Amino acid sequence: MSERLKNKSAFVTGAGQGIGRGIAEQLAAQGASVTIAEINDATGQSAADELCHKGYRAQFAQVDIRSERDIKGGIAAHLARFGGLDILVNNAGANQHFDASQMSVDEWEHSMSLNLRGAWLCCKHALPVMARQESGVIINIASVHATMTAYNFFPYNVAKSGILGLTRSLALDWGHKNIRAVAVSPGWVRTKPVLDHFAQADDPAAEIERVNNLHPLKRIGEPENVGALVAFLASDGASFITGTEIVIDGGISARYAD
Repeated sequence: MSERLKNKSAFVTGAGQGIGRGIAEQLAAQGASVTIAEINDATGQSAADELCHKGYRAQFAQVDIRSERDIKGGIAAHLARFGGLDILVNNAGANQHFDASQMSVDEWEHSMSLNLRGAWLCCKHALPVMARQESGVIINIASVHATMTAYNFFPYNVAKSGILGLTRSLALDWGHKNIRAVAVSPGWVRTKPVLDHFAQADDPAAEIERVNNLHPLKRIGEPENVGALVAFLASDGASFITGTEIVIDGGISARYAD
């Protein structure tokens, strides 16, 4: 595989499983040294061990993105091991499903800290490092729910809309330091929540077929599909891409709902 990210290092949040793990694998395969920043020590260490077993440079840092102390510690560990920070991928987050009239303030704060505030805190502590280097790429994993949503996705969709605003502001305010910011918005991807959704359906096979048929490509995405896009956006080949959202959804958002 190409080594277009050789001599670069990446800090990827929520990289112990799912889309985050797919991103970490693709970045490592293309030459980047990777810190798996993950709250779950079992999946985080497993992901790092797997990358090292394949001959890549990787380490695990236990990071809860709701904690500024954890984030500072994780980035410090990354710098101690790899020397610089070229790529920040804000991937960690979780779907939320609340009634806006019933949700408590504490539940709101938890959701925002997990899906929006944590991404900003990672940027807060990565930006000074990138500014000193006068180079860096921040890739924020948003969602198709940032611009179009479904019933019962509040306030996840609200936070993901905020990720797009965060991305635009970073691109404008830090471009003079040669720092780029891009949002990536996946649709249906084969992750645990999606597999759980299928398994809980009255007729799992029929639900899988229904969801596949929503897509022009007649299939859902894989974590490595998102990872491949992120690896490209992190590379010099994407050096003129910043301040925008790239949708990766198999064409589902091109479909008129009927």
